[in-house]
Amino acid sequence: MADFTVTVADPESGRTYQRDVDGQDANRFAGLTVGDDVDGAAVGLDGYRLTITGGSDTSGRPMHEDVSGPGVKEILSDGGTGFNPERDGVRRRVTVRGNEISDEVHQINARIAERGDEDPEDLFDDEE
Repeated sequence: MADFTVTVADPESGRTYQRDVDGQDANRFAGLTVGDDVDGAAVGLDGYRLTITGGSDTSGRPMHEDVSGPGVKEILSDGGTGFNPERDGVRRRVTVRGNEISDEVHQINARIAERGDEDPEDLFDDEE
């Protein structure tokens, strides 16, 4: 059974909220890819829709949106997820995880796509 830490970003307020999910709520994320939408009830945000924006695995490797599947792969990167070059033209081989959520993923990053009736700060404060 997978356990995830879900970090939810609120674009309107600029705040982020973190929630640990397991069991049936974690199963809602399994098999989804970066860019997919999921019901916010999985993290306690009833009436909200979340968009998955990325994540990282248990070793800290970032999920890369251009690598399909749940596996680990080495890619030649000139910038973006997993590598930020200090000069133009620099490329480096980096190890990244694919864009599909599996048991190896530890953290899932998401942002609020559709808002519900209540303020997310109130919903997260009630459950903590």
